[in-house]
Amino acid sequence: MKRGRLALLAICATIGILGTFALAGLAADLSNYTPVTDSRLSNPEPENWLLIRRTYNGWGYSPLDQINRDNVKNLVPVWLFSTGVTEGHESPPIVNNGIMFVSTPQAQVIALDAKTGNALWRYRKQLPEDLFQLHPTNRGVALYDDKVYFTTTDAHLIALDAKTGKVVWDRAVEDYKKGYYMTCAPLIVKGKVIVGSSGGEYGIRGFIAAFDAKDGKPLWKTYTIPGPGEPGHESWAGDSWQHGGAPAWMSGNYDPELNLVYWGTGNPGPWPPDVRKGDNLYATSLLAIDPDTGAIKAYHQYQWNDGWDWDEVRPPLLIDIEKNGRTIKELVHAGRDGYLWQFERAPDKINYISAQPFVYQNVFTSLDPETGRPQYDPKHIVSSTSEASFCPSLWGGDDWALEAYSPKTGLLYVPANENLCSHLVGKLSPYEPGQLFIGVDIDRNLAYVREGADHIGELQAWDIKNNKKVWVHKFTNSHNFGGVLATAGNVVFMGGTNDRMFRAFDAETGDVLWEYPTNSGIIAPPVAYEVDGTEYIAVQSGWGVDPQRVQDIFNKDYPQYRKDVPQGGVVWVFALRK
Repeated sequence: MKRGRLALLAICATIGILGTFALAGLAADLSNYTPVTDSRLSNPEPENWLLIRRTYNGWGYSPLDQINRDNVKNLVPVWLFSTGVTEGHESPPIVNNGIMFVSTPQAQVIALDAKTGNALWRYRKQLPEDLFQLHPTNRGVALYDDKVYFTTTDAHLIALDAKTGKVVWDRAVEDYKKGYYMTCAPLIVKGKVIVGSSGGEYGIRGFIAAFDAKDGKPLWKTYTIPGPGEPGHESWAGDSWQHGGAPAWMSGNYDPELNLVYWGTGNPGPWPPDVRKGDNLYATSLLAIDPDTGAIKAYHQYQWNDGWDWDEVRPPLLIDIEKNGRTIKELVHAGRDGYLWQFERAPDKINYISAQPFVYQNVFTSLDPETGRPQYDPKHIVSSTSEASFCPSLWGGDDWALEAYSPKTGLLYVPANENLCSHLVGKLSPYEPGQLFIGVDIDRNLAYVREGADHIGELQAWDIKNNKKVWVHKFTNSHNFGGVLATAGNVVFMGGTNDRMFRAFDAETGDVLWEYPTNSGIIAPPVAYEVDGTEYIAVQSGWGVDPQRVQDIFNKDYPQYRKDVPQGGVVWVFALRK
């Protein structure tokens, strides 16, 4: 037995050294792999899930309806696959004609037979030994032609051969020793691989960059903090722009008609706003970017001089809404600041329409009716020498968890955290490359539950045409960090809670139709796909990163929310019982 274990450890070590490991017993013929083209990305087949939200508009919606609200109660697991690593699994499975690709923490990508779960190949990059991973996660792969693209926490962009998992090219995008890292899923637009930087807590200068999909050649790089002589540079006092953060750590959405990519940016740094006076463009903003050149065509800043770590990195959903006899090309975003924002997109403008809180918010005192610019209550703003409390927490009304939209119901589904607030204590330290540059005491309690609260986690459904909340499902004993899937079967799927459950909700009423306990907590968005006439629902279960950090606070201070959530990644695939 001991000799067998040693042999297994040797095999695992070999996998780590070689990077790619082809697994025996292939059940799919990868020699006939179907290349992913621009036209397929623009109009994916119903049975496939080719982008992290399936379509460029970011809806997270599947037109498949074999699984519906009448039969979803008969859903059963048909195969599982252990990823072999712990920490937060945040990436959706990507499916191309029966082949599934999933990324995991620790710079790993796995190719699977989407019908059987048989492993085809596995790639794992050897990360530097001195790398500290503030967010040891990955948010998904991108497919184009015959390659698979993903980013790594040592700030590399890698292209793999989709058939073999072998490295085609490996591009160091930035220097991880300066605090840069990458967790986003790449976005493919017209042969360009577009990515954004993480590292807003390390005093980096954020950016979005594009590379040639064929060979990894750099094409353009747009900083999210303007330098000297660039519009917006005056919004940073002194030299604060040099280490001002504004990361872009999630993928954007794309409007092919306007040829604009919409990308969200994160917090300025350090957190106390008095040390970087000014609006701090383009932190906590929505950017409209020309994918051909990288030029910023328009922007909206959600919070000027943000002091709450309210990253607004999730991109808005592109939804056309019929109002008063005309079609409005909207951008819809459930913000970390707790507001549901609606804009109109245009070739060179982002026009503010409306915003309203979807969870309790005590920072904004008003919004400008023309621009949406907020005014603040100063008692809820921390400084480098003071402390302050505010709601929602620094994890926001909705952190990174992705919303979904169903054109069938006309509803937007928002994963939310109500009654979760933060208290920050200013504690400024000098900037040091590669070291945390936050400006607050991280040993103090960063989150607390609002007095009198009877729940935290929610799933909300909004009629965005009429700015009306239609229903809300409350999770009594848990926060919610789960991405959402909507389907044509009038079913909404989501995990997100500390009870390890994967749930199906009635898309029109919010009633729970089905639930199933998984190995861990689910913080990844689910997907739907079809192989040989059978519809499948797939999701990665793997608790960690921010949901676990909030849970640690609960375990210490709030017995009613206390829960031991096991870690460990598993791909779960469900289908109707036959």
